[in-house]
Order: sequence, then C-alpha cells, then structure tokens
Amino acid sequence: MDIHDLSPVDTAPLVTLRQSLHAAPELSGEESATAEFICAALAPTNPTSVLEGLGGTGVAVIYDSGAPGPRVMFRAELDALPIVEKTGLPYASGRDGVAHLCGHDGHMAILVGLGQWVARNRPRTGQVILLFQPAEETGAGARAVLADPRFADLRPDWAFALHNMPGMALGSVAVAEGLASCASVGLRFRFNGREAHAAQPETGLSPVSALSALLTGLAPYGIAPPMGPEFRLATLCHLSMGVPAFGVAPGEAEAWATLRATDDPSLAQLEREIVDLARSNAQSLGVEISRFDFFNASVNDPQAVAFVAEAIRDLGLETGDFALPMRPSEDFGAFSGAARTALFFLGAGRAHPALHNPDYDFPDAVIGAGVALFVQILKNVLQD
Repeated sequence: MDIHDLSPVDTAPLVTLRQSLHAAPELSGEESATAEFICAALAPTNPTSVLEGLGGTGVAVIYDSGAPGPRVMFRAELDALPIVEKTGLPYASGRDGVAHLCGHDGHMAILVGLGQWVARNRPRTGQVILLFQPAEETGAGARAVLADPRFADLRPDWAFALHNMPGMALGSVAVAEGLASCASVGLRFRFNGREAHAAQPETGLSPVSALSALLTGLAPYGIAPPMGPEFRLATLCHLSMGVPAFGVAPGEAEAWATLRATDDPSLAQLEREIVDLARSNAQSLGVEISRFDFFNASVNDPQAVAFVAEAIRDLGLETGDFALPMRPSEDFGAFSGAARTALFFLGAGRAHPALHNPDYDFPDAVIGAGVALFVQILKNVLQD
C-alpha cells in the first residue's frame, strides 16, 4: 500500500499548514500564537465548541453527536524546542534558537486533518475531542490540562496520540500493550559553601566532598541495563564548581541529572534515594534541590492498542520494528491515569535525521498516513 494514497483528506493544504507552523515555533508555555493559528485552521469545520487557554495555552476542539457514546480524544503538541535549526529549508524557523525539531508541527497538521474529516463525517454517537496540548517538552502540559477545571467535563474514555519516529521505515507503525515510554525527572543540585584561598582551603567551606559523593551515588545508574522492571538510568547532564582561578578554592557547585525508570513508583524511589544521598553528604553546606521536567510513564491500555492494531491492518500499513518501550519520555503518560490510552509511533524513515537534531524536519509524506490512522481508530472505537 502506497502511504500517499491513504489520506481521507487533501494533504496539500495540510503540508502548507505544517510548514507555516514550522516557520513560527514557540517554546513550552508560550504557544499563544500557535493556538490561535490552530483555532483559525479548524473554524471552518464548525466544531460544537472550542475551549481555549486550556492548561495555559491549550486548545480543545469538540465535535459532539448529542447522543450517548464514547468520548474519544486525540492529542497533538503545540510546543517547539530551544534548539538552533540547521536545515536551510525555505520554511525554516524564523525565530532564533527556537525550532520544531521534534515534529510537533507535523502532529498538529495530522490532527487538523482529522478535524477536517470529522467535519464531513459527524459522529453519530459520543464525542470527538481534538486536544492541542501545551508544554509537552517540559512534561508540564498534560498535567496542566488535567488540572484545568474545564477538562473535567471533557474527560475522555479513550485517548490516542502518535509520535513520528526516525529510524523506522516511512509510514510503518509500532504499538504495544503496557509501557510505551519511561518516566523521568530532572534534578538540579546546588551546594552552597564558602570560597577560600587555594593555599588555605580549610578556611572555607568546600562542596568537593558532597559533589563527589553525589557523583559516586549516580555512577551505578550511569549505564542503562536492559529494559525491564528493574531498569534505572541516571544521566549526568551538567556539572560546574567554583570559579576558573587557580588561587580560589571552590565554595559552590551545581550538578544536573536526569533520572529515568519504567514506572512512576520506581522513579519516585530512585529520586528519594538520590535526594537523600545528596542531603546526607552536604554536612554543613547549604543544599538546594530543584525538580524539573517530570514525565509520567506512558502506559498503553490493551483494548486501546487493539483499536490501533486493527487500524494498521485495515489500512495495510507495515508494522514498524521499533523496540518498545522507548527510553525517552512523553508527557502523554499523564493521561494514562485518566483514560484508556495508546501512544504509538509512525515511521519517519530509516535514514531520517533523529529527533531534536538541528537538521531534523518532519516528513510531510506521512501526514496522510497519520490522518488515515486517526480516522480508522475513531471508526473502530465508535464502530462506525
């Protein structure tokens, strides 16, 4: 099956839309213009209602049949990354140091395409919710949407999301029951002591011992074991201490580490261990520990996965050879506790530049396949 023949809607306008989004990226939590663009793009589909400012800058576009039935949500991400793009494309980012290098522009285009199809094929039962979610890259967006009081009236029975994946054959699809992506959290440790003359370090308060103990504690988790229930990974991402001078013994140090595990309780336990270690070795130092970029594990419901697998077969798409679960995190996991969810992966091409690389660009060739998948999943859930 040629993936270019799959789309149930005209993809040419979606490609134009995607490239327009690519040229005007916005960082997590700052996606106001992107949200406005999406609202304008979907206004012609005459949704039943639109919720703006959801969880910050999020947008929920609702198509309500007016009859009882499942509430089915499909999610795309609004935000871009703080990375300098180096593609040289005519529609490359017009904002210095900000770029859509994860493919969220393509995910949004696919979801707009689903909205266009739903406009012509209104659900006979239940509701269809298109969620354009803010702040995925920081892990804050999905939880902010869930915490928004207005989302209580939208809480879906089913929730689906896709992510493009370089390294997989173009248009192939990977999905599996259970864990789809790891839980993770970023920790910043700051040790505050007092500088001294390098010839008299004893007159100061050095962070060397506390920093050394932290690094020693992180070391056993620095090489990832095989993926499984005992998987734990700690990646040291940044380290600094003192000032660049030979005459000054250090008084301050800072370390950044990302912790990763296969489920939320295991991550919480690892975090407690590392935090306790840092505090116990700080001695008379002041220690500040800050938490960033917390992602819940994404857990796929078996029946939701069955709907995706059925859609793959219905469309004649190739099953991707991507090894699940994936180590990187996805904040779609926050919805796993609120609905029966499935996160799946759409091949961007075996030789395609990797996600977050400066030369990455979403492959427009898979937009049609993405729309077709969402449409078929919706049909399968609603039994239309």
